[in-house]
This record gives sequence, C-alpha cells and structure tokens, in this order.
Amino acid sequence: MAQKYRIYINQKVILVTESAPAQAENYEQLDQQSFDLKILYNQLTTNNAGLYYYVLCDNAKAFLKQVMKSVTLIEAAGGLVKNDKGNYLFIYRNGKWDIPKGKLEKGEKPKEGAIREVEEECGITIDDCGKKIVNTYHVYTSRGEVVLKKTYWFKMKYKGKAKLKPQIEEGITDVKWLSKKEINMVTNNTFPSIMDVLAKRDLLADIPAPLLE
Repeated sequence: MAQKYRIYINQKVILVTESAPAQAENYEQLDQQSFDLKILYNQLTTNNAGLYYYVLCDNAKAFLKQVMKSVTLIEAAGGLVKNDKGNYLFIYRNGKWDIPKGKLEKGEKPKEGAIREVEEECGITIDDCGKKIVNTYHVYTSRGEVVLKKTYWFKMKYKGKAKLKPQIEEGITDVKWLSKKEINMVTNNTFPSIMDVLAKRDLLADIPAPLLE
C-alpha cells in the first residue's frame, strides 16, 4: 500500500505521497528535487496561494524524514478520549475546537506526554491510554523561524465522572463531552490536522471531508 503523509500550513495541505492523489486535478504538484519547506511556507501563506498541493516520491517516509531534518522540529502529543457513554472529549481554545494536546517535555515519551497534557488541560485522570491513532504535521513560525510540529495522537479511555476543568492559563475556555452526532460542531470550526485524527477513528462518516486522501 502506497504511503502518504499530510503537512499542514494553516488551512493548506501538502500531500507527501507515493502515488498521485485521486483528485489530482484539485492539487498543484510540487517538485521533489527543489522542495524547501521554509521557502514553501512563505509562498503558501500568501492570500493568492491555493489550498492543495502534493509532492510525488518513491519513498514518502524517507522524504518526510528529510523534510523534518531541514527545519526545527517540535514534538507534541495528545489524546482522543472516549468515556463509558461513547462520547468524546474536546476543548475550545483560541476560538477553535480542538483535541487536548501539548508539547513534550525534555526526555518525555509521546504516550506519557499525551496523558499528562490531557489531564492538565481537562482536569481528569485518564484510565487507559491505548494505541497510537496517527501522527500529524503542522508548520508555523516561532520567533520568526519556520518550525514543523509533529504531534502523536493516542486513543484514550476515561471511566470517571469528574467535573471537567479547562486549563484557562493555556487559553482553553471550554471542555465538553460530545456524542458522534455532535462532532459536526467541531468539524465546522477546527484545524485540518484534527480532521485527520477524527477520520482515523471513523468519526467523519456522515461529514463531507473534501480531498481527505
């Protein structure tokens, strides 16, 4: 099976893939040999830039590793938490719905960091942290430098009934348990990388996700 990865720059997506996307006419192809993420960031953050791009390569994983070496890499982790009622945990931060996550501390393993961040941001104690769902990749600038954030996402379970407590100092103003039917509230106002996580857990079945390869 051909490997593919998505790198997000705001609402724009760069698909790193070993085969042309199914809706290739909606994408602009980037040259593998001249690919420079720092230059691309500046180009794609202009108002007239398109939304969808792809770079075709023989080994998508190896190419992604090269890209990660070309810029400062920041690692983060988070969790999609499910409770006994089958509802999922979401946070509202800086005007967007999100899934609890945060940067890893020095020497911290992804799973440990994911649990810590969820517990800190939502005020609960996780009962079980399962398998990794997916890794997501997001590009932004920090102190004028282009950086790539790699976020590890895990499946989590919570069996308690504690009152949710948003971590206000982190810009979180609300924390909610949402049923599958209510998740469209999130998808209408969230980040593309969060759509990736939800898609991997089959939570986008009734929600159009254009070009979600």
